[in-house]
Amino acid sequence: MLHNAGMTRRSFLGATSAAAAFLGLGLVGCGGEKKPEEVKANTDATIAIANAYKTKNFHPSNTSSALACGTNWHVVEGLYGFDYSDYSVHKELAAEDEPTKVDDTTFEIALRKDAKFSDGTPVTADDVVKSFERCTAEGNIYIPMLSPIASIEKKDDTTVTVKTAYPFSLLKQRLAIVRIVPASMDDETLTTKPIGSGPWAYDKVDGEVQVTAKPNEHYNGDFKAGAGMMQWDVQVDATARKTAFNEGTDMIMESVPAEDVEGIKSAGAKVDTVQGFGLVFMMMNATKAPFDNVKVRQACRYALDVDKMIANTFSGQAAALSSYLPENHANFHKAATVYTHDVDKAKALLSEAGYTPGKITLSTTDADFVVSMSAQVQQDLEAIGFTVEIQKNQSSAMYSAIDQDPQSYDIVLAPGDPSCFGNDPDLLMNWFYGNNTWTQKRTQWAEDPKCKELQDLMAKAVTKEGSEQQDLWNQCFDIIAEQAPLYPVVHKQVNTAYYEDKIADFKGIGTTGVYTVGAKAK
Repeated sequence: MLHNAGMTRRSFLGATSAAAAFLGLGLVGCGGEKKPEEVKANTDATIAIANAYKTKNFHPSNTSSALACGTNWHVVEGLYGFDYSDYSVHKELAAEDEPTKVDDTTFEIALRKDAKFSDGTPVTADDVVKSFERCTAEGNIYIPMLSPIASIEKKDDTTVTVKTAYPFSLLKQRLAIVRIVPASMDDETLTTKPIGSGPWAYDKVDGEVQVTAKPNEHYNGDFKAGAGMMQWDVQVDATARKTAFNEGTDMIMESVPAEDVEGIKSAGAKVDTVQGFGLVFMMMNATKAPFDNVKVRQACRYALDVDKMIANTFSGQAAALSSYLPENHANFHKAATVYTHDVDKAKALLSEAGYTPGKITLSTTDADFVVSMSAQVQQDLEAIGFTVEIQKNQSSAMYSAIDQDPQSYDIVLAPGDPSCFGNDPDLLMNWFYGNNTWTQKRTQWAEDPKCKELQDLMAKAVTKEGSEQQDLWNQCFDIIAEQAPLYPVVHKQVNTAYYEDKIADFKGIGTTGVYTVGAKAK
């Protein structure tokens, strides 16, 4: 078992890979290859990050905020967690790398010995049980992702019994969603300043200005805090974020605009560009004419000149769609329906549907890249006969209006990225197509037979493994592409800038948030 607080997860993985290569190929030359020098954390330094998002909700059991999820990764542990640079799963509060299997649907997990929250109180099985109950409370957005877990119960003070609803191959990935907080802590405190058992402890929390954290003196896990302080500076405006980074106020910059990448590189910083799942999607009201007709939905997709959007809005840093998943995803499958820019085909589909295009509303969020794309979408839809009015609003206001009156919209253009909770196909599909708000109130696709077929296939797939599971997922990807009640327009690439002379063992990731667990300030 690895328990070396001086070794980062990334250096450990590198060391084990090197060991495997050594054992497989034999010694080449005296002494072999020299091991990279281990960087010692500068405990006088602050890991300062220019963040692109803000929030008021840090509750580890229900937040979907990009800022809160990203900060909580460092403060609040799960039984298991992700390394977001590659989505590998590792133990956090669990004592062992794998749950102990009792039978096909029953597992036991012991807690890390002497694990404590940052206030010094021991982490117990009661805390785990209560945290799961919070995550699955009525109305929680985590419920669809956690539905395969039937229950988590206390076996003894330091062991829990996990039961799944059916044989389930992705248990550790789902358990990583459940972040463990004290059972005694009230929801108001968890929302404003939660405590956890991770390497960092919140110091001051203002999700609209700045969040700071200090090392958790009680942390006894594998990856101790890599600096004397951590600081997230909330800079929603990209220009302000870039200024803070260029001036050296922050050593890491989240969400670097594509047009700024080369300038930041030329100034001496490193920029990691990662193709992620994060998407801009087009959502259509599947119970409101004409979008209740799948051929009209398909026509709207064939109308889009996605290559032009990628060039003009993302400076080439996005990928066009040939599946629900980006091509670099391990479970990628090219869908049977691939939307290319084909105006003639779009018009033909409208004709087959017996529909003459009229006036519609395109609702969008106020994110800069969405606003930029919306002008092209408007132009493309008008090229096949629609008259399009754009309505821009803040994301929360737009969804609030739709949830209150689902018939109030025609088409939505908006960003989304559930990959901050994991990257397996079941999770990524269940977010938008599970039996939840998205299908019931937003796309209103829930009662469509094709939706039910999709959900049945998803439920079956998670009980399988290997090629049998992949084949079922491929059928799901085909249905989603063909039906398109909500479907990506592009998958975005994510740019993260940082100064290599200030931080070691750090990598940019392909989702929202900044992940520095295992990294060290120099």
